[in-house]
Amino acid sequence: MLNNIIAVIAICCIVVGGLWGIGNVLNPNEEDSSKFNNGVVLIAQNNVFNKTNPDIIVEKNIPKKIKIINKDFVKHDFIVDELHINTAYLSTEQSFTTAIASKNSTKFEYYCSLHPQKMRGNIIIR
Repeated sequence: MLNNIIAVIAICCIVVGGLWGIGNVLNPNEEDSSKFNNGVVLIAQNNVFNKTNPDIIVEKNIPKKIKIINKDFVKHDFIVDELHINTAYLSTEQSFTTAIASKNSTKFEYYCSLHPQKMRGNIIIR
């Protein structure tokens, strides 16, 4: 009986490990922020963007891409009211890319409508 229990546990570990490995081969990680040319990657995780809700700095007359990736187990969105940017709800591993450009120095607020107290930051055009 003890041998049967050990065998079942060993088989479960092998199956789970195999499925995890196959999943990583079929779905490699998204590109990180260092590979996103002239842009910013915001990772939504633990009800915060990039751990600190960073200011996004954009130079006047130079478009900047912003990619939002939801790495959390709950849904998030990314909203900038003044620029009419609204990602809709992003499920786990979903992403959205947009771009921002302006001729004038100004500041906009971005936030997640599902967690606005915790997920809020600024886009600064200078």
